Amino acid sequence: MKARTVRLWSVVHTWTSLISTVFLLLLCLTGLPLIFHHEIDELLGYAPQPEAHAGAARATTQAVADAALAADPGHVLQYISWDKDEPGIVTAFTNSAVDGLPDNTTVRAFDAVSTKLLGPVGVGPMLIVLKLHTDMFAGQPGKLFLGGMGLLFAVAIISGVVLYWPFTRRLRFATIRDSTSRRVRWLDWHNLIGVVTVAWALVVGLTGVVNTWAELMLNQWKATELASMVVAYAGKPPPTRLASLDDVVVRARQTAPGMEVAFVAFPGTPFTSSHHFAAFMRGDTALTARLLKPVLLDGETGEVADSRALPLYLQALLISQPLHFGDYGGMPLKVIWAALDGLTIVVIGSGLYLWLARRRKRAPAKADTFARRAPVLS
Repeated sequence: MKARTVRLWSVVHTWTSLISTVFLLLLCLTGLPLIFHHEIDELLGYAPQPEAHAGAARATTQAVADAALAADPGHVLQYISWDKDEPGIVTAFTNSAVDGLPDNTTVRAFDAVSTKLLGPVGVGPMLIVLKLHTDMFAGQPGKLFLGGMGLLFAVAIISGVVLYWPFTRRLRFATIRDSTSRRVRWLDWHNLIGVVTVAWALVVGLTGVVNTWAELMLNQWKATELASMVVAYAGKPPPTRLASLDDVVVRARQTAPGMEVAFVAFPGTPFTSSHHFAAFMRGDTALTARLLKPVLLDGETGEVADSRALPLYLQALLISQPLHFGDYGGMPLKVIWAALDGLTIVVIGSGLYLWLARRRKRAPAKADTFARRAPVLS
């Protein structure tokens, strides 16, 4: 590689890293506890626990819906969901209107057998950490801004890989030079940890970017795929009387045999049209449980209107969300994710230190040059 090319890549690496440094540190520091958010919520008492019911049959979906409305009088249901990792719990989302703002949504957990209210969901300190990590309390603009920082992070990683060979070609791999210069030792550690974590950092960085586009992707799906699925209902008024949720769930399962309902979206919510229930179905493997398939059902009669696989960009989103937090392989993968997150913090911090140390080193040299060139006043 020519010297000029190395200098250009070095400039790209330096400035993409510096511009995104503060926000990357924020994302890494908030991402670390989010890897263990389930465990932290349980430890702090914010995770609802189901009652013990040996072999008892689960309550009907309509019974859960009635319990949710009774717990939040004057409001309407938006979603009912079933967590595959918590089969004893059903979660209900209520709001003042079906298209109400997400921040005004109340999320409660109910026992899947007795429909007893178990407590609120998504409260406590981890909610603050999550908001900082996803949008810095700035809504969609905050998400897109962090997505931009994620793209800069990806460029910084790629440029760092390009520069790794020119700067380390005379050294054995993993060499930490025994030098009196602290800056040289930190440079070797920065390069070593950076190249070890490069694949993970790219995966987490790019999946994070994809996650920031979730709302844009959902709007695109609604404007294209969903619009074509409900074209026969154009101009019709929304249903005044909703079908039984039990019928909706049964018919959705019949339409997608071998799949279970992940969540039901009520007519008028962002995940469906104003005329339809949308039952999002999932498989029973680690991968297919993430790849949802929507089944649209008439909001008044409960009859199946249409069912299509989600487009590739939404499937990529659904896969990237759990991959971003290491939520695929249980505790062992979470521990690995946490260790790699910590190493990435070291890489970011050492990169900032190396830049500051280089500037401090150049400052006296510039001062000496200026002194030599300054005219002597007699």
